Amino acid sequence: MLEDKLTQTPISLESVVMIKGQVVKAPKAPNGYEIKVLLIEAINPALSPLPFEINKSQLNARLDTLLDHRVLSLRHAQAHSIFKIQAILATAFAEFLTKNGFTRIFTPKIVGSGTEGGSNLFAINYFEHQAYLAQSPQFYKQMMVGAGFERVFEIAPVYRAEDHNTSRHLNEYISLDLEMGFIESEVDLMVLETELLRHMFEKVANECEMELNLHRVEIPVISEIPRMTVREAQGILKRQYGKESPKGDLDPEGERLICQYVAKDKKSALVFLTRYPRDIRPMYTMPAPEDSSLTASFDLLFNGLEITTGGQRIHHYSKLVESIESKGMEPKHFASYLELFYCGMPPHGGLAIGLERLTSRLLGLTNVREASAFPRDRTRLTP
Repeated sequence: MLEDKLTQTPISLESVVMIKGQVVKAPKAPNGYEIKVLLIEAINPALSPLPFEINKSQLNARLDTLLDHRVLSLRHAQAHSIFKIQAILATAFAEFLTKNGFTRIFTPKIVGSGTEGGSNLFAINYFEHQAYLAQSPQFYKQMMVGAGFERVFEIAPVYRAEDHNTSRHLNEYISLDLEMGFIESEVDLMVLETELLRHMFEKVANECEMELNLHRVEIPVISEIPRMTVREAQGILKRQYGKESPKGDLDPEGERLICQYVAKDKKSALVFLTRYPRDIRPMYTMPAPEDSSLTASFDLLFNGLEITTGGQRIHHYSKLVESIESKGMEPKHFASYLELFYCGMPPHGGLAIGLERLTSRLLGLTNVREASAFPRDRTRLTP
């Protein structure tokens, strides 16, 4: 317990204070300097102890307790550093794309229909109409490409009404989205994302050394990111681990194991999975040229978790209408979206990176909620 040198009143931990003194060299201090205190003044004393200790190297409390008192937990240096690093990731995302001819856009988060086939939607009352919180800016990204902007990106929240309460899901998260026209195939997007992540990781490594040291992690150096089809990944899982996979996909354990395999075999923390089946991809996804039952799409896995979904989009009006109908939906419900394709649309594609998932994988966090300042999950609406 400190004492105010003017009043001799106790100053409790976490009080807001003003300290006046002389800066002196101190080789054993963290930054090489200390303050020789001449005056301490309590500006605003803390009226009660915190529900956990934050002056230790680790926050020793249950995650739910930390999230219930989120603002207080963020005073801890390690928790605080997560969001310093996350801010640099988002800044680097925008910086790289702006330098490469992308225009930043801002799209509605109140929409009239879902972009992912109408599932997992948060319905809201919009005056006399039914509306929804946006699952993604997908339609609007494509509209802006077709409007002549050609290359666009957005950093914004998206909403998924997934009835999950797991370490990998959030119901509101920040999506790093991009869309670009005149691509030849989804390979162009994977090449772009490789260069994009390389820039983002390098910026974090250069600007967040102190924060990274708190987590005791090293940023991966990206040269090339290996690629394999989903079918190839499933074959590896069966041969190496005796694991059966869901039809045309990998479950969370499969994602973890295939990353473990790639890290050992390819010396990479990241891997692209390609050629997902059409029946588990959204209606706007382009079929693969060699097999129409597959798609020109991909996921990017990082340290055992999917952080990106992307791919080439259908750009022909008639084929898009056919795809919408094949999913059991009515094209008339997508009239404003389809108008663009009826009037001409270039070949295009895009991707989305979950910022919280990327942050959590980069720092080795066990739960994606730790990478959200104020997480929204199945049960949490406060703070």
